[in-house]
Amino acid sequence: MTTASPQSPAHLPIAVGADEVGAALKDTLAQHLRDLGHEVVDLSASPAEDYPEVAARVAEAVAAGTYERAVLVCGTGIGMAITANKVPGVRAAQIPDTYSAERARKSNDAQIACFGHRTMGVESAKQCLEHWLGSEFAGGGSAPKVEKIKRVEARFLGAA
Repeated sequence: MTTASPQSPAHLPIAVGADEVGAALKDTLAQHLRDLGHEVVDLSASPAEDYPEVAARVAEAVAAGTYERAVLVCGTGIGMAITANKVPGVRAAQIPDTYSAERARKSNDAQIACFGHRTMGVESAKQCLEHWLGSEFAGGGSAPKVEKIKRVEARFLGAA
């Protein structure tokens, strides 16, 4: 069993959610998070929910500050990321590999990691999750870019 890294303090509450397609991988990742020492709260309501409903609920909880980080799972992770990114203040990234997992945090300060049940294996997803959890926003040259993302978001908040 792996232990939580210094960058990823144990007992950090992490929200998880999935649609019917992603439920099995979500359950596996949730257990992996618990094994790493994190508190996990499953915000999936029922298997009948579609990914936009789950992603919106989880993203709203992150935006409200209830959770610093969250994990979403659907068939590809793409639909979850698209939906979660509609919630102001949220940066969600579809995570296909360990490098992208690190960059999602270090360069983009992504609070939500989105995984695809149909696009990656369980062990790969666990490794990606660990890389994402162990990474923090690096600031530096990425900070102005994240600020630009926030300005784009603010510019379009009033648009319907």
